[in-house]
Amino acid sequence: MTDTLLPAAPQPLEKEDDGYFRKGCNPLAQTGRSKLQNQRAALNQQILKAVRMRTGAENLLKAATNQKVREQVRLELSFLNSDLQMLKEELEGLNISVGVYQSTEEAFTIPLIPLGLKETKDVDFSVVLKDFILEHYSEDSYLYEDEIADLMDLRQACRTPSRDEAGVELLMSYFIQLGFVESRFFPPTRQMGILFTWYDSLTGVPVSQQNLLLEKASILFNIGALYTQIGTRCNRQTEAGLQSTVDAFQRAAGVLNYLKETFTHTPSYDMSPAMLSVLVKMMLAQAQESTFEKICLSGIQNEFFVLVKVAQEAAKVGDVYRQLYTAMNQEPVKENIPYSWASLACVKAHHYEALAHYFTATLLIDHQLKPGSDEDHQEKCLSQLYDHMPEGMTPLATLKNVHQRQRLGKSHLCRAVTHHEESVREASLCKKLRNIEVLQEVLSAAHQRSRLKYTQLRDDYDLLSLIDVPDIISKTEREVEIIPPQFSKVTVTDFFQKLGPLSVFSANKRWTPPRSIHFTAEEGDLGFTLRGNSPVQVHFLDPYCSAAVAGAKEGDYIVSIQDVDCKWLTVSEVMKLLKSFGQNDIEMKVVSLLDATSSMHSKCATYSVGMQKTYSMICLATDDDDKTDKTKKISKKLSFLSWNTNKNRQKSASTLCLPSVGVRVAGPPVKKKLPSPFSLLTSDSSLY
Repeated sequence: MTDTLLPAAPQPLEKEDDGYFRKGCNPLAQTGRSKLQNQRAALNQQILKAVRMRTGAENLLKAATNQKVREQVRLELSFLNSDLQMLKEELEGLNISVGVYQSTEEAFTIPLIPLGLKETKDVDFSVVLKDFILEHYSEDSYLYEDEIADLMDLRQACRTPSRDEAGVELLMSYFIQLGFVESRFFPPTRQMGILFTWYDSLTGVPVSQQNLLLEKASILFNIGALYTQIGTRCNRQTEAGLQSTVDAFQRAAGVLNYLKETFTHTPSYDMSPAMLSVLVKMMLAQAQESTFEKICLSGIQNEFFVLVKVAQEAAKVGDVYRQLYTAMNQEPVKENIPYSWASLACVKAHHYEALAHYFTATLLIDHQLKPGSDEDHQEKCLSQLYDHMPEGMTPLATLKNVHQRQRLGKSHLCRAVTHHEESVREASLCKKLRNIEVLQEVLSAAHQRSRLKYTQLRDDYDLLSLIDVPDIISKTEREVEIIPPQFSKVTVTDFFQKLGPLSVFSANKRWTPPRSIHFTAEEGDLGFTLRGNSPVQVHFLDPYCSAAVAGAKEGDYIVSIQDVDCKWLTVSEVMKLLKSFGQNDIEMKVVSLLDATSSMHSKCATYSVGMQKTYSMICLATDDDDKTDKTKKISKKLSFLSWNTNKNRQKSASTLCLPSVGVRVAGPPVKKKLPSPFSLLTSDSSLY
């Protein structure tokens, strides 16, 4: 029914030890969940095609002037809208396919709602990252082919995570890795031209952006979705399984809440702040429901104080589901939330409110205040069960009067039967819920139990004697809470750490191309000192020393010595390396940081299918060396088809302009004026 493997894929490939797949990922596992995800991917493509056709028809309707053509286009639009509605209903059917995600153990419990994973398109990082490594870091980009391949493999693995902690760790590792990639390769003032496309998990509409915000937000959403699938998979017939369910839904709520607070402008409907607020409520409601099941797991003793506690716990679950149902019916989420989800929330609200009244009726009818009973304790519990007692009744008098207890208890039973009937009716109105057999069985059994107890106590004067009982105060001893994502527990190594410490060698900092400094240590004196952590900087430079004459400056970062990479070496390690050459000639490569306010192109392109695509390029003013002339360059607006081509041409030109400066000391040290580092760069290369 759920995760039973089918013999469709070759068995050796499915073994983790063979090294075919990353830990936490197995794309060949033929499970019910994977099949459902494949159906979602295929449905997303159909929705994309239909949306594009509808957009084209709407544009044609605006442009057409011929009345016959307009009538034909309107007819086609009606067909397209009908097709889209059918596809949306089919996608909703996938979202309510709760049986696929439930535990394989036979359970007489109401199913929980999981979230489906967002689907995405393939992304090729290789060309853009290689260009940026060459342009920005002045390094041979082919030395980083393995790292780029590892990044792309990791992203591909995240499309098919396993439904366990290993799958969560896989997604978290990619999310953290994206933070490194963003710092290394995505400057805040320009777009890199990599188009990330993700499909809305609720509507199937694709959304595309040329920055990592959509990528990171979508991965976070999938982490939360995976937690919900882990929670629904747990065995809810054991205490450990229920505890795991509660923990998984609390963590799902934490991830989705973190997504809502961190990424506030995501263009996808399923990640809008309003929708995420509803999803967080849904996760907490399901965690509270599992907490109630955990309390009732060992059986409910027919004892006064136990029944008071269980009644208030059930009222708490009904209350949170009532709030969830109200939130699902508010704009703007009402149009995009699956109807079956809202119906199930309403069903559960009535079901657990009915249970609260049933347990209250049981404690009133089955238990009488006997001599020697703890009157004060029972009176206190009964008074705390309501916000106010029914008119004409007091807690102690009701406990002592058998007739009043029976009358109040039968009134609660009547309310319980009413709520049960309403839950059954709501479930019957939704086609998707009618097909969930276990849901129908649970609702029917609870309804019959309340009706049977009421029938045993019913008499002919009930219609005149029954009273309007107040609502039961919701209360819980185990309040569920949001558990924030714990990214610190996942150890991730930066794929591109060879580029150097991220504090210096990042995309938002610019420096000169590496300069070769040839010098010698005269009588063991280098002529400068070193400071800082990795990378090490030149400090207290003697202007007449051999290194200064060769072009070294105070503040330069040492990147290599005699082809030995020094970006990660400490001061003592660099000094030891320099002194190891003695009086021999030393070749040291250094870079100098440039002004961070220098101009850089800013390209912005974000669009969603069905929305107009707009692209803008802002060219800021460029300061000359004398800082007197300022010119503004306005670039021509580029079309979508030609944008990438022009971008690559600009990159190619700037790559050719990257200089490599080297000065060889041939004579005795002579004091001279050194050229400005800005004068060594052409206008194109200064952009990087």
